[in-house]
Amino acid sequence: MVDAAAIVAAATTSRGIGIGGKLPWRLSDDMAHFKHVTCTPPNIGQTNAVIMGRKTWDSIPAKFRPLDNRTNVILTRDPSKVTLPESAEHILVVTSLEEATEKLAALNSLGDIFVIGGGEVYNKAIETGLVKRVIYTEVLDVPDDSNFDTFFPNLSSDDWDCKTFEKTEKTGVKKGDDEVIYKDAKSGLQYKLLDFRRKVVDEQYSAKSQQASKEDTQSNLEEMQYLDMCRDIIQNGVQRGDRTGTGTLSKFGTQMRFSLRDGTLPLLTTKRVFWRGVAEELLWFVKGSTNSNELAAKDIHIWDGNGSREFLDSRGLNHRDAGDLGPVYGFQWRHFGAKYVDMATDYSGQGFDQLADCIDKIKNNPEDRRIIMSAWNPADLEEMALPPCHMFCQFYVDTKKNELSCQMYQRSADMGLGVPFNIASYALLTHMIAQATGRKPGDFIHTIGDAHVYLNHVDALKEQLERSPRVFPKLKINPERKNVDEFLFEDFEVDGYNPYKNIKMKMAV
Repeated sequence: MVDAAAIVAAATTSRGIGIGGKLPWRLSDDMAHFKHVTCTPPNIGQTNAVIMGRKTWDSIPAKFRPLDNRTNVILTRDPSKVTLPESAEHILVVTSLEEATEKLAALNSLGDIFVIGGGEVYNKAIETGLVKRVIYTEVLDVPDDSNFDTFFPNLSSDDWDCKTFEKTEKTGVKKGDDEVIYKDAKSGLQYKLLDFRRKVVDEQYSAKSQQASKEDTQSNLEEMQYLDMCRDIIQNGVQRGDRTGTGTLSKFGTQMRFSLRDGTLPLLTTKRVFWRGVAEELLWFVKGSTNSNELAAKDIHIWDGNGSREFLDSRGLNHRDAGDLGPVYGFQWRHFGAKYVDMATDYSGQGFDQLADCIDKIKNNPEDRRIIMSAWNPADLEEMALPPCHMFCQFYVDTKKNELSCQMYQRSADMGLGVPFNIASYALLTHMIAQATGRKPGDFIHTIGDAHVYLNHVDALKEQLERSPRVFPKLKINPERKNVDEFLFEDFEVDGYNPYKNIKMKMAV
């Protein structure tokens, strides 16, 4: 087994390495430096290897693939997506770093191994401890770092020593005792070369790394449920028509489970989830509101389509003002059975308050098997702009552990846009009710009837499926809040949310 590798990377002073999958600069001198470093083996007769992600491979012009005089290793979750030249000699396609090192170790005359990108591969190689050295080009005068969407990992001085890396040809200008600044002959960009070496790994560091790895794996397993479900639907789902005319791939009867313990918030990391939208919409439900204009006023537009004049008219709700969604979720939660008039009417004291009833039972009758809240009211469906997708939920109290868990049934689930939102929403609801009732959060179980991927979301989800889940963030709630009706968005703090960039998907209306 290979036990060490090096990274060769170039980044700005703020560690930006890419914009839209491309390098935002061209340094001819540094490209020559890269080739010299990665092509020169430690001993005559050996051949170095370069490990890269599929997107990095795709970014190399076809005429230069594979990189010559090196064994090219392409890391991908889906080998069928890798475009190989007619002669695939000196190319390995693998699905993990572990597989890469195993296959390289079996080669005769293997020289040094270099990890060359992109950002996700850099992160993984550093986290696993495979990389012991980083040969780093710091580009000094690239403007507007704010445009970068990919960054090189931060190398802490606690774990890494850094010194100047000097070229054999003395073309740089000294700045002080240790720093040498180079200027690219063609572009005129200035840069410096740094050499990071990992400090000696002691037992304490090793234990810390193993614990972090364990935590990452646990987090990955939970988000991987979602990714595996999406993958299965795309590969094996039944193609069906739908109300919107978009078309879907669908499977019936699925389930996911997420732990909420220790403040965990299952906010998916493989794309950014609109957290403010999740929280404000839930507070809007709890309030019992049916007016989508209230969310729009907060720059949250998730209900704009279903509350539009055009959409309401298409549902035969011509008598309603735009934004009046009818007796939807919040109304059913707080006023089940009341006669709905319009969004401006005061329904205080009308109907049955299911949310208050659930909270009372969780506090005072925790072994009750009827702690249920339903948004599905057949008598009101025709009055709703959109019948409820997440239909009802059931709460369960583990009286030995004092834990509150929630299982939600969703009749219809838009896997690309809706489900990440729904997971976070009901997780937050469980956290809120747990605090209001003196319980600890347990599990959120998400049961789905028609789990579907819209046909116009397939490509976007395939991009998301290439990403490795990161650790879920933690949720901190203002401890002063003991009543669900008092919570404000400012009472919630999400700590440690580190998602990949957003992937745009069009909502089917």
